[in-house]
Amino acid sequence: MTPTALLIPTYRQMLLALALWLRKAEAQVDDADALMAARLAPDMFPLSTQIRFACRQAYEGVYRLRHEPFPAAIDVLLDEGRNGGDQPGTIAEALSRIDEALAFLDTLAPDALDGGAGQPLELELPIGLTFDLDGEGYARDWALSQFYFHLMTAYAILRNQRVELGKADYVQHMFAFLRPGTAPAG
Repeated sequence: MTPTALLIPTYRQMLLALALWLRKAEAQVDDADALMAARLAPDMFPLSTQIRFACRQAYEGVYRLRHEPFPAAIDVLLDEGRNGGDQPGTIAEALSRIDEALAFLDTLAPDALDGGAGQPLELELPIGLTFDLDGEGYARDWALSQFYFHLMTAYAILRNQRVELGKADYVQHMFAFLRPGTAPAG
């Protein structure tokens, strides 16, 4: 499987799921925007940050694998995310960030990331750690895990705040593959 075939559909389907979760929260909670400040633990980032960081991961994976510098939009998402505790924003703003990330992903060619698969990639973290990987290792071992971390933390925060979400909301993309006649009655 190529990096493009692995990452881009995953980013798309799970960002769409995240948007669905936020819309469900809006429908179920009187002051849904207050959820943006919710956290699982005092030392964790709030929902607003998890959403922004999930979107940022989608951009970051693309630019790193294409060995291109990050555009300013990625830094804006990072700054917004880091400041999410003080300025959580609204669900409408979060949905806008998701839509922007999806629109960006839709501009990519079917092989957009594949040229970077075997190339060396340096991943330097702000805390001083540096990892030397190739593009395939980056996609498999970093890009996916970081994206899912923020995505699943957002899901957990929403569930913790009593938003009614279930497994079907998490794997909604799988219903495109459902064999006719196999869905439970009811």
